[in-house]
Amino acid sequence: MDWPEAIDGFRTYLAVERGYSPKTVETYLRDVEAFRQSVSGPEAKKPLPLARIDAIAVRRHLAELFGQNEPATIGKKLSAFRTFFRWLNRRGVLEGNPAAAIRGPKKKQALPRALDVDDAFRLVEAPATAARPTLRRLSEGEEARAAAFRLRDQALFEVLYGGGLRVSEACGLDVGDLDRDRYGSLTVTIRRGKGGKTRVVPLGDAAARALAAWQAVRGAYTRTPALFVGSTGGRLTTRSAQRLCQAWSVAAGVTARPTPHALRHSFATHLLDGKVDLRSIQELLGHASLSSTQIYTKVSLDHLMTVYDGAHPRAKQSGDE
Repeated sequence: MDWPEAIDGFRTYLAVERGYSPKTVETYLRDVEAFRQSVSGPEAKKPLPLARIDAIAVRRHLAELFGQNEPATIGKKLSAFRTFFRWLNRRGVLEGNPAAAIRGPKKKQALPRALDVDDAFRLVEAPATAARPTLRRLSEGEEARAAAFRLRDQALFEVLYGGGLRVSEACGLDVGDLDRDRYGSLTVTIRRGKGGKTRVVPLGDAAARALAAWQAVRGAYTRTPALFVGSTGGRLTTRSAQRLCQAWSVAAGVTARPTPHALRHSFATHLLDGKVDLRSIQELLGHASLSSTQIYTKVSLDHLMTVYDGAHPRAKQSGDE
């Protein structure tokens, strides 16, 4: 098997067998192509044969990436190489996986930027309470339209904060994803979550009221099944959602300049502060691994100390012994 055949076969494997998105497939292939060029060298008449790829070649290429890429980026490229070599190994091209034993660079673990409760409330309620300046006087029809999209914005923020959704998940929702469970509570089904996984997330009363208000007027502005739509009637984009979050934070006087992802972080942090266990938060967030959820413990030390003091038999002693 030569390089062109390998790359074409790897493309099919990623897209068909693994079910990766076109963007992810192209990212993997771009990393593999960069590796091919690196190990072959600019002056080489023929690329390095696949069967001769070893750990030294992989380490040499990774060394070239240092200083030009963040540790997280290098780690992702290493993951792409591992997947590619594992695929070659299964087809008998390589005897093993030359990247299997190579450890990626240590990544900086940034803490989530969570809002405090007051700022979270101020942002979520901004479309209903804060005034956004306009350059001219609006007509009656424009006023009605602006009022309708205020309802959309509040419903979006309530879903992001009340359900802990990723912004891509919120923008990807259809009206049919909303449902009432057997207890009468509103839930939302995330059918296009990270990794293609489906999960059901409960939404609180505030989100339910905001969604009902938006749905009452939504039909006048779109014929699509999308729950959240833009000004032209198409599905709201993640970039537009980010701009809305920034604009309303300014209008509400929230100095933190939050992002939609900050509302997701706030959702998790505030649940942890309310003594919700990590496993439950993991399910609500849609994290595949508990380690992804545990980062919130670093921004909720007060919660951990309370749990420790109340649970560990040696945490507190009476002093009478």
